[in-house]
Amino acid sequence: MAGPAPVFAPPSAPPLTGAAMALGAFALALSNFVVVLDITIANVSVPHISGSLAVSPSQGTWVITSYAVAEAICVPLTGWLAARFGAVRVFLLSLIGFGFFSLLCGLSQSLEALIAFRVMQGLCGAPIMPMSQTLLLRIFPPRKASAALGLWAMTTVCAPIAGPILGGLISDNLSWHWIFFINLPIVAVCATVAFRLIRRYETPTVQKPIDFIGLALLVVWVGALQIMLDKGREEDWFASNLICTLGVVAVIGFVAFLIWELTDRFPVVDLSVFRHRGFTVGVLTQSMSYAAFFAMVVLTPLFLQTNLDYTATVAGQAMGFMGVLAVVMSPIVAQLTTKFDVRGLICFGVSWLAMMALLRSDWTTGMDFFHIALPQFLQGFGMPFFFVGTTTLALGSVLPQETASAAGIQNFMRTLSGAFATSISATLWDRETKYAHAELVGRVHPTAAMMQQGMVGRMTLERLVTTEATTLATNTVFLGCAGILAFAACFIWLAPRPKPRAAPATPPTPAAVVRAEPVAASAPVRHPVPMAQGAA
Repeated sequence: MAGPAPVFAPPSAPPLTGAAMALGAFALALSNFVVVLDITIANVSVPHISGSLAVSPSQGTWVITSYAVAEAICVPLTGWLAARFGAVRVFLLSLIGFGFFSLLCGLSQSLEALIAFRVMQGLCGAPIMPMSQTLLLRIFPPRKASAALGLWAMTTVCAPIAGPILGGLISDNLSWHWIFFINLPIVAVCATVAFRLIRRYETPTVQKPIDFIGLALLVVWVGALQIMLDKGREEDWFASNLICTLGVVAVIGFVAFLIWELTDRFPVVDLSVFRHRGFTVGVLTQSMSYAAFFAMVVLTPLFLQTNLDYTATVAGQAMGFMGVLAVVMSPIVAQLTTKFDVRGLICFGVSWLAMMALLRSDWTTGMDFFHIALPQFLQGFGMPFFFVGTTTLALGSVLPQETASAAGIQNFMRTLSGAFATSISATLWDRETKYAHAELVGRVHPTAAMMQQGMVGRMTLERLVTTEATTLATNTVFLGCAGILAFAACFIWLAPRPKPRAAPATPPTPAAVVRAEPVAASAPVRHPVPMAQGAA
């Protein structure tokens, strides 16, 4: 049975066709790619940024944290912003703002200025992810909705992989400023194409009051949680008063936020979409799978560079193989979701990722490049199955008018799961390394030749033990990721069986397809008649 196709109220213009559809889709997908890319592109550039601005590496990490906090706060607001101002306006203004603050980030001469501009860059970039997803589904014909989701998923999956690779190459060969400057031509092209082709697909607006209390609670609990996750490892987690305080603030703020948003008449985040079991199960499955996937994406290059003495370039090449099959399979999987039960496709994809995690759980320090790159290459085959599938299931389970809110919440939970995965996997990796080191020390017996070498021999032995302990710890983390993925593959079956979309009872009237001219900025947007949830 085919999976559910996300549906929308009829747009203000007919879907694009031919070259116009391809160009519009390219602009929207590239916009999403550059925003997701900026989540990880600065990770490997922190030492360069810290040295250039004369600050410590721990202070330099605020360049990453500030962007992540701002983005995590603004992503779930996308539904409210789209309903209040219109999806196209929000997308275009966010894209222009993202480019402007990217320029200011690259021109920054102090850490304070860079952090401030990164916050604004994150606030502007956050709505682009769900809005690009929403607008892709509006410019594509309904029968090609799955292909639109496949294209969007391809950019979302590949961007975190490309980020560290590009960040390392740019920082090593140019300067860290260019990790922000490269956004400018991309934003210029995407904004120009979107203005010419996509502004006609503006959504109706509703004059809703601003939920200041809900917004304040969202800022408090998300900000506290994100800072706790980012600084927990440095502060020894709950042995630190700062981390304990942040944890308490996050929990209390989250509970208060839930109570307020579920009872307020005009909530800033529409949590009512969780009443749809398909959406809830789809989003939770995607979050669990993405957390395990992202943990492996973060840990693998770190392991290769610190333990096997790989350069950043070679480690990036090993990671880059993951994107090959992901790009190839995304459009194929998008077509499969229209023909088969999407739950089965998701289960297969997540199970495939679990097998790739198991394949990496027996790595050794003597393995060659082929044994490192092969699991990365094969993993790309299963990634679109879980990502395209869970996105299709989640957005296909909500009402048409709820899609913007659902997309914002889905992206928020995926972003938050990535932050959890980064912090928890790094902490577990350190702890398991220390445990394995202590175990190996009691079992290693130095040879007589080593003992005769004195300090040099002891240092050589220590290096050998540390290397093997780190490898064992890495295998343990990969094994844990395999367990999470196996659970997620079973969890998806809690979603209801997808129902095929029924064809419309009557064909569209001629007036419905005459609206091909762009909507003027000053012209009022007509409110379309909502489609039933089961409509095609």
